[in-house]
Amino acid sequence: MTEGVKWNREVDVVVLGSGGAALTAAISAHDFGAKDVVILEKSGMVGGTSAMSGGMLWIPNNPYQIEAGIEDSDDDIVAYLDALAPGRLDPDTLGAFMEKGPELIHYLRDKTPVRFHAYADFPDYQPYLPGAKVNGGRSLDNEAFSFNRLGKWAARVNPSKMAYPLRASLMDAIAGTLSEAELAEREAGDYRALGQALIGALFLAVIERDIPVEFEKRARSLVKDGDRVIGVVAEDADGKPFKVRARRGVVVATGGFEWNEQLVKTFLRGPLNGPVSVPENEGDGLVMAIEAGAQLGNMQNAYWQQSVLEMKPQRGAKPNYMLGSDERARPGAILVNRAGKRFINEAANYNAMGMGVLAFDAGKHEYANLPYWLIIDQRYKDKYPVFSSMPGNDADFPYLTKANSLEELAQKEGIDQAGLVATVARFNALVRKGHDDDFNRGDNTYDNFYMWGDTDFDPPYRTLGVIDQGPYYAVKMESGALGTCGGPRTNGDAQVLDWQDNPIPGLYAAGNVMAAVLGGGYGGAGGTLGPGMTFGYIAGKHLGEHIPNH
Repeated sequence: MTEGVKWNREVDVVVLGSGGAALTAAISAHDFGAKDVVILEKSGMVGGTSAMSGGMLWIPNNPYQIEAGIEDSDDDIVAYLDALAPGRLDPDTLGAFMEKGPELIHYLRDKTPVRFHAYADFPDYQPYLPGAKVNGGRSLDNEAFSFNRLGKWAARVNPSKMAYPLRASLMDAIAGTLSEAELAEREAGDYRALGQALIGALFLAVIERDIPVEFEKRARSLVKDGDRVIGVVAEDADGKPFKVRARRGVVVATGGFEWNEQLVKTFLRGPLNGPVSVPENEGDGLVMAIEAGAQLGNMQNAYWQQSVLEMKPQRGAKPNYMLGSDERARPGAILVNRAGKRFINEAANYNAMGMGVLAFDAGKHEYANLPYWLIIDQRYKDKYPVFSSMPGNDADFPYLTKANSLEELAQKEGIDQAGLVATVARFNALVRKGHDDDFNRGDNTYDNFYMWGDTDFDPPYRTLGVIDQGPYYAVKMESGALGTCGGPRTNGDAQVLDWQDNPIPGLYAAGNVMAAVLGGGYGGAGGTLGPGMTFGYIAGKHLGEHIPNH
């Protein structure tokens, strides 16, 4: 079958993609014995969605957590994850994540420029569930990293998409702990935090190992010799084939399928019309794995995230959606559906909220909460950022609708006027009473976390505030996602399984392309990157230590 194939390149390991999982797979494969590794990247930039993200990793029982004196246990971890995704956890992959996740953090600290720190007050996303860590430790934030260390390669890293200051870590940005002098110093040294720090440091590790990145090489199909995957056929920017022989194996780490309308409609449980990931995530890895005979899992779920269309795309370009996370949780903001009614705790974590957005009304045979809107007043707009609109900025942003009254606002947006007026009145009354009786917003630790320095207020007033100072504003929100989390199932060694539960020789998967280790649950900040990079590490290590050249 493969006789006569003219390979453009022959290596030990081919890694498809360049996000956190892919870069980790490449460096671990190299370090554990597969010296000849190449990365094929679809775009002209590295980092994928990881570079655009907050860059945190959710790794239970990690070494930074232990050093901070925050105890953890396997029983608590399993109890928490089982409560997040009941009946959807695979013991083999879950066990591998729990064992190898802490090992990954040790490895990154010992062998790469990647550095983290744990925060004792960053809670898990569902702190009310059994086994959750209310006092934090499982989520790791990145130390700022100087892009000067990348030299000419710094321009190849995807830019950030976060609303937080680029120079501050996520926690520093929220707490406002960095002085102007410290921020200026970081600016001068081009120190970047968030996902920029993570990908910058991982990319430096790739450069230091002389692992080549082949840009604008879109992987299209896997080459098999019998049952074994032995290579990849990609295409370059001109559509010409670029064939790479993999003597040990191929790691598929190409991200999800959220930008592929056909795959979204085929597999997901509901509409996904505002992805905030890189537009290259079109399901290439999923399609290749299906063609190679991979068993699939968790296909109905995504890592849901509320989003906003920044502006209508021009000249056939793909639209740009902004993350919608903190805005809804701050005092003086609510979310309403077309009936003008609140439908959820606005301070809940974004993944759980995404499932609430997709509630289906069987009587009306429609999604009850689509479309939906963020509602705020002038007091809010003067104090807080509203996506890319900074406090005090009166410029005309296309996603902001302004009106002098709630009735006028509802009329402009197609929201039920009486419903919106009644909802705001009730919400204001509950705020003044001191408790959200409708959705218990502010009752748990996580609800009160993302408050941008409003720590002089005690819960629940870090997240509750009245809406009564006109003019009023509405922002139409989308059912978005950080990425999908269904794809080929793997075993605990990151090997892709066929429909008989046998590993497909030479084929590995990591990151959002694979069936999620946590079954679609989201443990805390870094709930995608933690498992994804762990399985990138597992894949690379297994290829380096256990697979001979073929």
